[in-house]
Amino acid sequence: MTEGLDLAPEDGASRHQGMVAGADVIRGYLKTLPVAPGVYRMINDRGDVLYVGKARQLRNRVASYTRPAQLPIRLQRMIAETTRMEFVTTHTEVEALLLESNLIKKLLPRYNVLLRDDKTFAHILITADHEFAQIVKHRGARKRPGTYFGPFASAGAVNRTVSSLQRAFLLRNCSDNIFRSRTRPCLQYHIKRCSAPCVGRISNEDYAALVDEAKEFFTGQSAKVQARLGTQMEAASEALEFETAAKIRDRIRALTAVQAHQDINVPGLDDADVIALHQEGGQSCVQVFFFRNGRNYGSRAYFPSHDRNRDDSDVLAAFVGQFYADKLPPKAVLLSHDLAERDLVAEALSIRASHKVQVLAPQRGAKRKPVDHALNNARDALGRRRAESASHRKLMDALAARLDLETPPERIEVYDNSHIQGTNAIGGMIVCGPDGLMKNAYRKFNIQTVGGEGDAVPAGGDDYAMMREVLTRRFKRAQKEDPERRKGQWPDLVIVDGGRGQLGVASDVFADLGIDDVALLGVAKGPDRNAGREQFYRPGGGVFMLAPRDPLLYFIQRLRDEAHRFAITAHRARRSRGISASPLDEVPGIGAKRKKALLLHFGSARNVARAGLADLEAVTGISKGVAEKIYGHFHGDE
Repeated sequence: MTEGLDLAPEDGASRHQGMVAGADVIRGYLKTLPVAPGVYRMINDRGDVLYVGKARQLRNRVASYTRPAQLPIRLQRMIAETTRMEFVTTHTEVEALLLESNLIKKLLPRYNVLLRDDKTFAHILITADHEFAQIVKHRGARKRPGTYFGPFASAGAVNRTVSSLQRAFLLRNCSDNIFRSRTRPCLQYHIKRCSAPCVGRISNEDYAALVDEAKEFFTGQSAKVQARLGTQMEAASEALEFETAAKIRDRIRALTAVQAHQDINVPGLDDADVIALHQEGGQSCVQVFFFRNGRNYGSRAYFPSHDRNRDDSDVLAAFVGQFYADKLPPKAVLLSHDLAERDLVAEALSIRASHKVQVLAPQRGAKRKPVDHALNNARDALGRRRAESASHRKLMDALAARLDLETPPERIEVYDNSHIQGTNAIGGMIVCGPDGLMKNAYRKFNIQTVGGEGDAVPAGGDDYAMMREVLTRRFKRAQKEDPERRKGQWPDLVIVDGGRGQLGVASDVFADLGIDDVALLGVAKGPDRNAGREQFYRPGGGVFMLAPRDPLLYFIQRLRDEAHRFAITAHRARRSRGISASPLDEVPGIGAKRKKALLLHFGSARNVARAGLADLEAVTGISKGVAEKIYGHFHGDE
């Protein structure tokens, strides 16, 4: 991170000149700035946003940057790079805080504290748009009607919970299309994970009762649900209905299994997020625990990027703002460190959540215990990460030494292709940086054609042609979007999965594009495709092998295997979409509604293709003009 480096003496003079120029630029805005709340952006000569800040009084806050000698070195560098500023005034400081969080998350300015892991959390959804509710895992916007429970820290936790809840409440998880097409119970019914409402094995009223019980369980009334089931089991047993009693017993066991997975449940902690920060060696780890309806839904560790001199309170405040920029806050947020503007943050989160949100930094008592637990987890997670980073840096140094690179690579890109006889071909690119795999930088390429514009031909099963297309598209785009190589889009080393042939393709692509400063390496499987006997090819004909137990060999193998995993996963997903595709998707003017109406009326896409004009016009929602389009698509000029 450049902010943490000491400048050489000759850089000090240029920095001073830049500071003077930057301060003059900032001073020029003061005359027109209001004494009002708002957000400001500091921008460099390339148009990159350096910093986003909010202020209660814009003029006073911006004026502080005109005296750079009194500011930390980090801010002095920022002022020296500033060539212009942009401002947005708001009605209140709370609005400014909300806007600041959104802009930081969107623009990723280098001088702000940055939360780069923006993955959405999984929820469990009990749907409300069907007569028989469905229980499913859900990610993304809450557009589908129903009741959402979560967030869960991991998709695995959701999958386990859904599986256990199916046993406990016998709710369906099949899609509506499968539900409509069933004529007899599926396997889920026979293994006691569904009550088979699709074929009438349970009444509407009894199924609705199961749905209500599931919602009661999620809202913290599990003891009430289990007590009721216990009473029902005893009654069935006394009535000698042993099969019914056994089914209820299995449901009770499933509920118990779900509760057994809940660790560190805290009495009195209902809906809350516990957020703890630990800093060491200029790095930070923020651990977040999720509690909903008195249950612990797991935790996740974050490692925000920031200047090493930022204090705990600043880093935590920036994290909270960005974390809730696209997530609904719970009723309470418990923090390990107090915030300078805690009341302002609480008000902003309350506006975002549409209910009151308490932001607390407990120092003692019952609420401090989960904070201490999260703090211990943050400390352990940061220790593991620092140890892994040290080991990773040694491997990067060893790789640079083995390949005669001037410095350890900051960005490594690894490429692999996946296809079956040329169909559904996918090119995969994974990225590795100084801290390990950079999954947010992974890219996949849908391979369709090779060759120049105007004479493109199908790629087929030509692996060399596929690699040529992937690398050409990747680096043409890099030349267009980052010609000066200042945005971190360019690799220092490219590794291709393959031997001399694949490496030759990569070398040709680089020669065609005029790229001569990116190192290349080809990794070929050894004799009999044995791991551990890989051969490494370098441009110019150089080839070498590494000792079977060399840590550098394991490192390159892991990168190669990760690229293969990513490519084949993307290929399988594309192949699945192709299998489920319908000929109706290619008919112009046919959307989801008309497609559904046609399939319900005719039963299959094949029958639609065979239908006459009069039959097509008889379908609800299909006009004469649309019917002619459909008929013409399948019958040509007839």
